[in-house]
Amino acid sequence: MRILVVNGPNLNTLGARQPDVYGATSLKEIEERLTLRAHDLEAAIVCFQSNSEGEIIDFLQNQVAEAEGIIINPGALTHYSVALRDALSGTRLPIIEVHISNIYAREEFRHHSVIADIAVGQVSGLGWRGYMAALEAIVAILKEDTA
Repeated sequence: MRILVVNGPNLNTLGARQPDVYGATSLKEIEERLTLRAHDLEAAIVCFQSNSEGEIIDFLQNQVAEAEGIIINPGALTHYSVALRDALSGTRLPIIEVHISNIYAREEFRHHSVIADIAVGQVSGLGWRGYMAALEAIVAILKEDTA
């Protein structure tokens, strides 16, 4: 079972950027924790982060044939990137959208996600633990689909 873990703009600065909003855990630490948990769940993850919408789309298109699911924190692309939405939709894979902060408790423009309606679920406001919840959920979903 191969799952893509994709992070969008500015998530490479986790741990340093606004720790009061995003916590003190770095993206590298999150990826290390996810890798260990994926191993326990008999899954493999491929992590990718970019500040470029086009690079994220290219990554998805290049990896889709080898993947079974996607966990994505699109960052600010959540709120406006129809191109990313189309690329995700085109994969036809189960998607879980993750947000470290509770986007519904923040500025109004953050309340809308163009990804939410194509995702099987969304995790918002659990900090780095949201990635773990998403991993647990997507593995369970994928196992149910093959049972």
